[in-house]
Amino acid sequence: MTIDKSWTQIRKRSNSTVFWQGLQSFLQMAKPGKDMDVFLRPLIEELNELWENGIDTRDASNDRKVFKMRAALLWTVNDFPARSSLSGWSGQGYKACPTCNENTPSMRVIGKTAYFGHRRFLPSTHRWRSNLDFDGRTDRKRPPRRFSSVDIMDQLRRVKTTILGKHPNYGGVKRKRGDDELNWRKKSIFYELPYWAEIELKHNLDVMHIEKNICDSLLGTLMGDPHKSKDTDNARRDLQNLGIRSELHLYEDGNKLMKPAAEYTFSEANRRKFCRFVRSVKFPYGFAANLWKNVAQNESRIVGLKSHDCHVIMQRLLPVGCRSLVNKTISSTIIELCTFFNQLCARTVNVTDMVKAQDQLVIILCKLERIFPPAFFDIMIHLVLHLPEEAILGGPDFMRWMYPFERYLKRLKDYVRNAAKPEGSISEGYVVDEALTFCSRYFDDIETRFNRPDRNDDGIHRTRRLFVFESQCKPMGKQSQVYVEKNMRDRAEFYILNNSPEIETYLNQHKQELQLRGCLNPDKAHRNEFADWFFEKIYAMNRVHAPEVTHELLSLASKSNIFVSSYPACIVNGVRFVTHARDVRLKTQNSGVSVPGTENEMFYGQLQEILEFSYLNDFSVVLFKCKWFRCDSRRMVTENNITSINITSESYKDDQFILASQAQQVFYVEDPSRGPNWRVVQHVNHRIIWDITEDGMSDIDLLQDNSSSNFTLFVDLGNLPQINLQRNDGDVIPIVQPFTAVSQHVYETVSFLNDDDEEDVSEEDDETVEESADEETDEGNDAVDTEEDDDDHSYHTSDSD
Repeated sequence: MTIDKSWTQIRKRSNSTVFWQGLQSFLQMAKPGKDMDVFLRPLIEELNELWENGIDTRDASNDRKVFKMRAALLWTVNDFPARSSLSGWSGQGYKACPTCNENTPSMRVIGKTAYFGHRRFLPSTHRWRSNLDFDGRTDRKRPPRRFSSVDIMDQLRRVKTTILGKHPNYGGVKRKRGDDELNWRKKSIFYELPYWAEIELKHNLDVMHIEKNICDSLLGTLMGDPHKSKDTDNARRDLQNLGIRSELHLYEDGNKLMKPAAEYTFSEANRRKFCRFVRSVKFPYGFAANLWKNVAQNESRIVGLKSHDCHVIMQRLLPVGCRSLVNKTISSTIIELCTFFNQLCARTVNVTDMVKAQDQLVIILCKLERIFPPAFFDIMIHLVLHLPEEAILGGPDFMRWMYPFERYLKRLKDYVRNAAKPEGSISEGYVVDEALTFCSRYFDDIETRFNRPDRNDDGIHRTRRLFVFESQCKPMGKQSQVYVEKNMRDRAEFYILNNSPEIETYLNQHKQELQLRGCLNPDKAHRNEFADWFFEKIYAMNRVHAPEVTHELLSLASKSNIFVSSYPACIVNGVRFVTHARDVRLKTQNSGVSVPGTENEMFYGQLQEILEFSYLNDFSVVLFKCKWFRCDSRRMVTENNITSINITSESYKDDQFILASQAQQVFYVEDPSRGPNWRVVQHVNHRIIWDITEDGMSDIDLLQDNSSSNFTLFVDLGNLPQINLQRNDGDVIPIVQPFTAVSQHVYETVSFLNDDDEEDVSEEDDETVEESADEETDEGNDAVDTEEDDDDHSYHTSDSD
């Protein structure tokens, strides 16, 4: 993020430090809404002082040095309704998108505003622009133009300074905005900061809430949830008014109104299959909540999903579960959308990937418009289009989403002991917690939040010179001494020797001797004879006191004890592993392992045993004995970034060992599209694991986690316009309310609008809609409701995990 040159002089001062800081707007229990500026006034005054004058700050590295620290506000992180309160741009109405501004693609459908018409973002010569199957007409509109900071300031100059709310000066009712004011309700107080107008990314679109709302809409529509489905009766009437998709129109059967089953909804049998699939999933320890409790008893609904549950479903389960339950064109479109969220939420975001995703998202949204009715497209669906651009400007989304803030808000709510005085309870609880935190900094001999080990901490290991002796773990469960047969112990010891880079010289020397001997099968001879040869070699060098023979090298050459320690579980590098025999009895899954090959291919398997081989001088090596699945092209298939593997075929029965430090954790979920013997591989990326290069010079922010380049977002145009959206199983849903003359009148007279003719119709009072939404929501679920019918639901904008 950069600031205009007019404000860069602060960086030229040698004794100044620019401290960029993000702001999380903490809305009080009373929900100040449009009066938020009153609460922000002290903050703005302090930010101006920090920018202009700075504050004397003592350097922690040099107690005698005091410098002027200056600070600037980088951006805000908040949900979409709070964004409206902070930015001044209303999030309702035909111009709800703050990025598209006055050119927001929108249209009026029965009872709500639909943000429909993303074909305008396609190239002008694209064949879909002339297709009538989207909304019954061609689309020749240009994409919304880019609004610069100068354009925004020109718009704000036209906004009248008024008293917000129902003030007596306006006759006790809310003031109607003028046409020249667009969706601006006020000029934000943040513009009093001298640099604010020049910042490109002022208010972040929160990926957490956008992903949750999209997941609720997709899952509710696919499952046919009567409370969350967007495929309502009015949505079908919209299709008939637009003159499209005649196979989905409502029709009369006697005195009843019938609704044909759509291809984008699960049949009753498929609903049960998807629910059983979700119920069967077992996640690694600490990865996600158990979703089996969210599946209804009759296996017809999935209820009570939190924000992180939706995050896991969108990126892990929905792409796998829907493949065999809906049409391939529909499932591939859903998978493409889920793949984009995988890219967006990666720890390492490649700018090239986001630029490509920007173009491909337009295709995805157009495909969704061809599949789902216009009522499906609320503002959250449209906002996805602008997420890649914000990722380019602001960096990875895990630094800009609301998960940490929502968890902190949940912590504050837990302070409430007196329901009649929630604010006082939070204040007292916060003060007590702050005091205890301050005191705990002076306690070194007791456990506090500053020295408390992580739940998967594997302890402190002694530094070893040999790499294999670094393969240690924190054992869990009962230790047992087992006798290992000589054949298996020889294979394990050779694996240890062959994976010791410090003795690579001896390995090559032995191979050369075998070649000089003219051995017919040098690889087999090397495997069988190297351990004895290495033992004799090192002990001969030790007798002449060779300096390169250390205690560790001598112990490694002396072979291991015939008795081996076995454990049912362990923690390695902050990751918990459990043997498969114990894993099947648990509600979590920690037995999946993978390891990269020499040519960057991946091998997948299940952990069978955890064995610790003991050597002389108290040295030891921990090995994982695994069952490896066959990974040829017939038994491992990758399609749409989903890797499926057949678990019935076993490979490398003579090479089952890996070092514990080499193992990477994966987990497996059932693959409904391929049968009971197939599993989908899901990689696990741990937040606490850091990847620092050996020279120690790399950036400490470099995380060992997934990259956006690991997910290939390929959008297939296919033959989408010719898809038949009526399900061919003959299922028809009767509507309880008959198709009377009254409903026929409403059905025929409702007006459909888009951004071309919206000026001909008086705009609804968006502020009144927002106020009513604020009054109806509780403290755990802020909502924005731009809909007027009871069949559709408001946006989930706050969810404490």
